[in-house]
Amino acid sequence: MLYTNHALIGAAVKLPTSRPTTVLSFSPVVLACPDRNVDLQLRVSAPSTGNDLPIILLSHGHGRSNYLSSLEGYGPLADFWAGHGFVVIQPTHLSSRSLNLSLDATTIRGLFLESRAHDMTRILDQLDAIETAVPLLHGRLDKTKVAVAGHSLGALTASVLLGATNTDPRDGTKTQLVEKRIKAGVVIGGTGNGGPDLSDAGRGLMPFYGLDFSDMRTPALVVWGDEDVSPHLTIRGSDWHADPYALSPGPKDSFMVKGGKHGFGGISGWDAKETLDESPERLAAVQRVTWAYLRSQLYEGDEAWRDACRVLDELEVLGKVERK
Repeated sequence: MLYTNHALIGAAVKLPTSRPTTVLSFSPVVLACPDRNVDLQLRVSAPSTGNDLPIILLSHGHGRSNYLSSLEGYGPLADFWAGHGFVVIQPTHLSSRSLNLSLDATTIRGLFLESRAHDMTRILDQLDAIETAVPLLHGRLDKTKVAVAGHSLGALTASVLLGATNTDPRDGTKTQLVEKRIKAGVVIGGTGNGGPDLSDAGRGLMPFYGLDFSDMRTPALVVWGDEDVSPHLTIRGSDWHADPYALSPGPKDSFMVKGGKHGFGGISGWDAKETLDESPERLAAVQRVTWAYLRSQLYEGDEAWRDACRVLDELEVLGKVERK
């Protein structure tokens, strides 16, 4: 198969990756959920060849676009990961703009926090049904190799599934939804420490928020941008988005994306207007670095992550990796 990289990915082309394959994308896969506001709809993307395929659960954010906060978004990540050997499962969470459910002080914790994590657990509970429903996928999944990835609000979802706990400052309700079947995670543009680090706007937007990373023990890569400043959420600078790395126990890795704002070069959609740092080079770096990390976390002895880190050590124009 002839494959050509985007002409503008620049130095990111030096980051090693596997040879891509054709991607099959199937949607919607519908899981009947009598206890949910609506049935759970999924997009499943998979490589056209290969068996014993690892799984990434991809949680969308909550941006301004009408479609990206759903199974329709994050094609740049889903397509890349699926083209390089993963099966990517993307739910439409109840917080999605496409569903337009009522979002107020009484529903926001359920929609922004608990229901999103429950969606991922429900997916894992029904992997057999999903595998059967998607043409050409039956018998090809390795259900022991599962990772979670999320961006922005989806990163909060990933953090909770990886072990972070939330205590609602309004009533003390503690939410613990760690999912032991998940072996590794990628937290992109995640939310940081709450309490005094939240801005007045942040407390208004997320009145339930009180995240504690001290029990987030599952291995994870935290991706944050050095220009991702979010006054609508925090009084701190871009380092607030690195808190899932700084405040959680190891093993953890951090990838600081040079010049990265909250769009990370365009991860949420092709040429999305809400991407303030559009860059094929930055996007390619995030694609390749996250792929390498998950590949090595799910396959013992795999050297993709070591190789990516070695290259990044010589490419500070793209960013910097730290480990603990």
